Amino acid sequence: MKAAIGALTLLGVALVSGAAGADTKVTFAHPDRFTDANLYGNFGTRSWQPAVDGIGAYLKRLGGRYLDRGQLLTIEVLDIDLAGLIDPFRSQTVRIMSPATWPRIKVRYWLAQNGRALAGGEETISDLEYLSNAVGRSSGDPLRYEKAMLDDWFRTRFAGGGR
Repeated sequence: MKAAIGALTLLGVALVSGAAGADTKVTFAHPDRFTDANLYGNFGTRSWQPAVDGIGAYLKRLGGRYLDRGQLLTIEVLDIDLAGLIDPFRSQTVRIMSPATWPRIKVRYWLAQNGRALAGGEETISDLEYLSNAVGRSSGDPLRYEKAMLDDWFRTRFAGGGR
């Protein structure tokens, strides 16, 4: 019985502290119509779902890193155009990178704190110099260029340039 009460007490503390922390909600508007979210060829949901899942999880992680307690960030991803292009003649899983195929993600976002609107808008996040990003070159993550770009955008937009 004591163990059950202790577990409930810990759960209550976790819920109260979680409610006071920052929260990031991410949604995707029609991912099946995105310009190019296909990580693995053009095989329907199987090809774009990994990119949508990876970008959504990363945006939530960035919110936890850069937002202040009590803030709520809502992001609606309107379009994704991943870095590079899949060359259908070579492979359905290898993306060919070039300076002309930079990553772009179009978002609509709202930032509020304690119910009061702080910022919001719609913008296209892009990185024309993605190939020169050392973080992107040193990672094996298939979304490395998009994550580096989102990290820069988040730091600039929500953390005043860096934390």
